[in-house]
Amino acid sequence: MVGRAVRQRCESLGDLVAAFDHQTLDISNAEVVARTVSEVNPDAVINCAAWTDVDGCELNRDRAYAANSAGPENLARASAAVNSALVTISTDYVFDGTKQGFYTQEDFPRPESIYGDSKLEGERLARSAHPSGTVVVRTGFIFGAGGTNFLSTVVERARRGEQLKAISDSFGTPTYAWDLALRLRELALLKHPGLFHVVNAGEGASYQEFAQAALESGGIVDARVEGVETDSLARPAKRPRNSRLKCLVSPALGLAPLPFWKDSLKEFVSIGMPSAAATEVAANG
Repeated sequence: MVGRAVRQRCESLGDLVAAFDHQTLDISNAEVVARTVSEVNPDAVINCAAWTDVDGCELNRDRAYAANSAGPENLARASAAVNSALVTISTDYVFDGTKQGFYTQEDFPRPESIYGDSKLEGERLARSAHPSGTVVVRTGFIFGAGGTNFLSTVVERARRGEQLKAISDSFGTPTYAWDLALRLRELALLKHPGLFHVVNAGEGASYQEFAQAALESGGIVDARVEGVETDSLARPAKRPRNSRLKCLVSPALGLAPLPFWKDSLKEFVSIGMPSAAATEVAANG
């Protein structure tokens, strides 16, 4: 979802883009990554690859760290070798969720899942391998065209007449993939190494609140989203109850806030929802 958005954003602005999916570039393979980056010799590398199955990561630790930790490190080393900037995406799940309010770069990460820990290790390894050229972007609650997660498909589900359930006691800052893609490109051009939190503006929302707002944006007035509590789902991996993000660095660098998340949600709904069928029983974060 994010990779496609980045490619479309960059190409629409005149960039020459070399895009790779998992079949054409396995970022956990250091030799292949080094050879590919050397051959392309890009001005910037934007890493949208990750294993984001939170429960899957909990059950397959080796795969999680290969994709989410070794992958960014491999890209960082390869980028450093050709003097290229690296922008790599991390997650709001590096935090434990106990804070009231927004998490900033000043908050110490305490992941409570293999997914969160593997992403945090990826941050550290990438910055260590290419300290002068690595930009780490933490984000979360991502929705957008082509997405198969709950946030991206809730309107489509409602239109199919499905009974909707969403978590009511976990909160994050919704992020539109199209808006995120533009900021990733801006950070690649800026070449200011460091740690950024990138989300859409607003106070954030629970999955249930997001889903209800999505239905309102889609003009579906007769559907309601039933709230469920996190603990009732008994999932393998723990999720943070609050993972809302705010950036302390972006304003100082002249980077304007992303649009209010409800405005971006309306834009997303207005251009049409993805056709891919989703398989989750409830919002799984």
